[in-house]
Amino acid sequence: MPVLEVKLDPNEGDREAILNPLLAFNDSKAGQDGYKPLAILLRDDEGGIQGGLWAKCYYDWLFVELLFVPEVMRGQQLGAKLLAQAEQWAEEQSCVGIWLDTFSFQAPGFYQKQGYSVFGTLERYPPDTHQRIFLRKLL
Repeated sequence: MPVLEVKLDPNEGDREAILNPLLAFNDSKAGQDGYKPLAILLRDDEGGIQGGLWAKCYYDWLFVELLFVPEVMRGQQLGAKLLAQAEQWAEEQSCVGIWLDTFSFQAPGFYQKQGYSVFGTLERYPPDTHQRIFLRKLL
């Protein structure tokens, strides 16, 4: 008989034990996901990474997981340039579109100015007055 175990200190092996059969199931129903990672790094004059964009393409959509421009580098259109470069790469990969999420206190207006539209909102996340906003852009 199966046993449910609540584990408050799970490790990567625990995650993979759940993830691997899920991925195999997904592949059997939707085909290979075609996973391709993308990083566009924002470096300072000394070569140190100060920010950038981290994304992954799978099932013909690019998911932007991280985009960060340090406050001292803002106002130079670097965020827009990072997104534009990711969009160009996604088009070269024949992606259908790009999706990402942001918090209401981060940059939803910035993404909308870049042509992204809201397709979902999670209210009270973080709690009380904030939202997690999901946006997409078709290519």
